[in-house]
Amino acid sequence: MQFLRTESLIGKENVNKLKNATVAIFGLGGVGSYVLEGLARAGIGNFILVDKDEVDITNINRQIIATHKTIGKPKVEVAKERVLSINPKANVKIYQEFFRPETEGIIDNSIDYIVDAIDTVTAKIELVIRANKLNIPIISCMGTGNKLDPTKFEVSDIYKTSVCPLAKVMRKELKARNIDKLKVVYSKEEPKNINLSNTNKATPASISFVPSVAGLIIAGEVVNDLISQKS
Repeated sequence: MQFLRTESLIGKENVNKLKNATVAIFGLGGVGSYVLEGLARAGIGNFILVDKDEVDITNINRQIIATHKTIGKPKVEVAKERVLSINPKANVKIYQEFFRPETEGIIDNSIDYIVDAIDTVTAKIELVIRANKLNIPIISCMGTGNKLDPTKFEVSDIYKTSVCPLAKVMRKELKARNIDKLKVVYSKEEPKNINLSNTNKATPASISFVPSVAGLIIAGEVVNDLISQKS
């Protein structure tokens, strides 16, 4: 049985919880692609994947779905194919679009957990607002760019975060909207000062083992939260 070792760890009842759960992942980059990898291998049975982009050669350094064979292909399609190659019984619904405040549909009460792995603050805020309205658990990833130490990640409430510039902005915006909590993964490492002449300073620098660690931490949080829920 594919999930025999997982069942040995968490039990058959919890394996069935994961099989029946629906997780929506917004963003399939360095963080989101590893969230998906961890959840697919843990036995999550239903996915909603949202990402507008196609795989680019610059993604190969950190995104598990990015290879020379997948360059130019929509990330959601590559991700769906990968999930089904891991678990052919999984159900995967894909949306090749940017999630924005004006986006309609996608999020409803069929979702058991939302993962925010996108970069745009307005979209992140909108995800939190909608999750709160529908009482759907959500976890949000803060900044992983310009960082080199994967041991500095922590799981926390947004209002207990420090150091991370994105978390600072999120705290301000959420407070203004009277949202009093949000589970996040963030790094306490100070961002590197990137001064290379061939680097586009508007684009954060990255490496293979930082966003991937954040993604797998998120996957772990999602699994543990789902199996701790009462049936």
